[in-house]
Amino acid sequence: MLARHHDPILSIATAPGRGAVGIVRVSGKKLKPFVQALLGRSLPPREAVYLPFCDARGLAIDHGLAIYFTAPHSFTGEDVLELQAHGGPVVLQLLLARCLEVAAQGAPGGASVVLPGLRLAQAGEFSERAFLNDKIDLAQAEAIADLIDASTEAAARSAAQSLSGAFSSEVNALLQSLTRLRMLVEATLDFPEEEIDFLQQSDARGQLQGIQAALHALFARASQGALLREGIRVVIAGQPNAGKSSLLNALAGAELAIVTPIAGTTRDRVQQTIQIEGVPIHIIDTAGLRASDDAVEVIGIARAWEAIAEADVLLFLHDLTRREQPDYRAADAEIRATLAQRLPARVPVIEVWNKADAVDARPPQGLLLSAKTGAGLQALRQALLQAAGWQAPAGGVFIARERHMQALRQVDQHCEQAAAHLAAQAQALDLLAEELRLAQQALSEITGAFSSDDLLGVIFSQFCIGK
Repeated sequence: MLARHHDPILSIATAPGRGAVGIVRVSGKKLKPFVQALLGRSLPPREAVYLPFCDARGLAIDHGLAIYFTAPHSFTGEDVLELQAHGGPVVLQLLLARCLEVAAQGAPGGASVVLPGLRLAQAGEFSERAFLNDKIDLAQAEAIADLIDASTEAAARSAAQSLSGAFSSEVNALLQSLTRLRMLVEATLDFPEEEIDFLQQSDARGQLQGIQAALHALFARASQGALLREGIRVVIAGQPNAGKSSLLNALAGAELAIVTPIAGTTRDRVQQTIQIEGVPIHIIDTAGLRASDDAVEVIGIARAWEAIAEADVLLFLHDLTRREQPDYRAADAEIRATLAQRLPARVPVIEVWNKADAVDARPPQGLLLSAKTGAGLQALRQALLQAAGWQAPAGGVFIARERHMQALRQVDQHCEQAAAHLAAQAQALDLLAEELRLAQQALSEITGAFSSDDLLGVIFSQFCIGK
């Protein structure tokens, strides 16, 4: 993508389909002649002008607003022209074709074409231009896509906070602290004969501890943001007729899964996403776990175990009305033993006893609820948030991606190594300097101050067209 970032680009900037308004966006260098040729007049910068958008014969394709942003005062940092027309797909395609036609035609004064190289933009290329022209950093660019994709209000607000630069500001503050500490270490390495101990006099150990404390606080807020972005996969598992489908319906507030007294009604996974305090919860209902000779049910049970293996949280659902039945208890024990073998140790298991409305009993452990009446559902919701590790920080949440979390983990590892080398002082100062350099490099990858072209290509290719 980077090799072509000098080309002028063009795209429909609104979602596909019919709408009240549709936007065609052009970005490039020196668009003024193109604007004149396309619209038959010049435009004052940053002012909306109502006028006809005409074809080559002078007939109006549509009437709408044209806004011309001159560099560097635009989203991309280049000249940008936006045509706001009615949002019909045919109208917008005609405007695209007309823009390409005007760009390729001969220009007055002997120039070969009006706007050489104008082409359709690739996914995320407008945001990529903004990043390359220092209008936004990489974390802010990713926040644009996260804001568009946000599935809850909390996720949208967190993405907006990252887009405003709050996340980047804290990352940059850490970078400055690491840079100052690196300068002290490099000075000590460069002037070993000096009597002054730069590291001790400047409290290098205290500075590193301060960096680590700030890093851990940032990691806590970013991890909550990652939870808001990705959500958690909650799998409901248990024996047939324990009420798994009823529980899914109760949590979702809709009749999503078929519920009957017949064991084995659920044959395949049924998934629904809900939100609890703004956290997306992807709930998956699975086939009842039991031995079966039914070929279709066997496939459903196999898929249930596949879903369990991919769970972030497992709800092990029990039927309170059958708690004292020996065969039921034996089957539950067998499922629990299989879970111990097949479920990753990191996955929390929440024991839930359903049908509390039908019997007056209390299990020795686990949550008591009734999917039929809704009793106990609120306690279950809170248990899910606790299992996911959700704790909304007082200072707000940054939307974060797994890429950011991996970078912060690397920084923490390098800081831990740096602390060990600092304790050894003069015997390991060169290793200390290297660990601080690696920590700074890993942290710089978050905002894109240090990043490979391949990484940028992957990130921006995941954006929607027009952004």
